[in-house]
Amino acid sequence: MQSTHRRSILVACALALAAPAAFAQERGTREEAKAMAEAAAAHVKKVGAEKAFKDFNTDKAWVRKDLYVVAFDMVGNCLAHGVNEKLVGKNLIEMKDQSGKYFTKAMIDSTKSAAGAGWTDYEWVHPATKKLEPKSTYTIKLAGFEGVVAVGIYR
Repeated sequence: MQSTHRRSILVACALALAAPAAFAQERGTREEAKAMAEAAAAHVKKVGAEKAFKDFNTDKAWVRKDLYVVAFDMVGNCLAHGVNEKLVGKNLIEMKDQSGKYFTKAMIDSTKSAAGAGWTDYEWVHPATKKLEPKSTYTIKLAGFEGVVAVGIYR
């Protein structure tokens, strides 16, 4: 009986030690975020903005690891949010992070370059840890629609 108990404790300890490593593997990379944002922009072009935004809100295929798609129009109205549908329909242009950065405005502004895309650094609550973390978001201006799609990584 003691041997079984000891084995259970060892298994529990091994799982506890492995948990942080498993969680770390669940974080998306810059390359994955950029690729997902590009796929989201292509999806908007293929199926139209209205259908694509609905997909980003409801289809969990658009949520991978801790990556998810967000969409805004050019004045900051949230059109899609892969993990917090309560933000959809709200204007977030005046939303600031803890350091006072207007990050929605910065994301939209990052697409006004010749490239039509860019990275924005700010702080946001991680959906899994519920902790404020540094985040970098890749944002792309949509072709044929006055808006952007974005996917970010937690750093």
